[in-house]
Amino acid sequence: MTLTAIVINTFVIICLLVSTIKNRSKTLESLKIGLSSMFKILPTVFSIILLIGLLLTFIPKELITKIIGDKSGVSGTFAAALLGTVLHIPAIVAFPLAASLIEGGASISSVAAFITTLTMMGFVTLPLEIKEMGKKFALLRNGFSFLIAIIIALIIGVLL
Repeated sequence: MTLTAIVINTFVIICLLVSTIKNRSKTLESLKIGLSSMFKILPTVFSIILLIGLLLTFIPKELITKIIGDKSGVSGTFAAALLGTVLHIPAIVAFPLAASLIEGGASISSVAAFITTLTMMGFVTLPLEIKEMGKKFALLRNGFSFLIAIIIALIIGVLL
């Protein structure tokens, strides 16, 4: 176990103990809610892990490298950003996917574009956003978010 994991787990255990001492019934209720939430998200997490495993098994590393690798340049970053724009994956699942993509040969800037657009853009939720906030606002927000995601990805690519 890494030092970071040890520190985080120790902090969580201390907080749980303090919470239990302050109010045992609320702590138990919170734990029940947390477990319930965990069991609700497990099928999604397992399906994404299965999908990642299948993709990394059947898609050759050379193809990943060619499309979104270091040599793909801005076009690879743009392709990853488009992919992040249209997919609707919870961020908690997207981070392991990003790590797998990097291990598979994807560039840091492409993965940064993917994660940034995934969290900042709402292609799936765009109709609701247009309904609630207006077409002009929703399209401008998503357009600027895409542009900023590309800029962030390029900066990360230069820095890392």
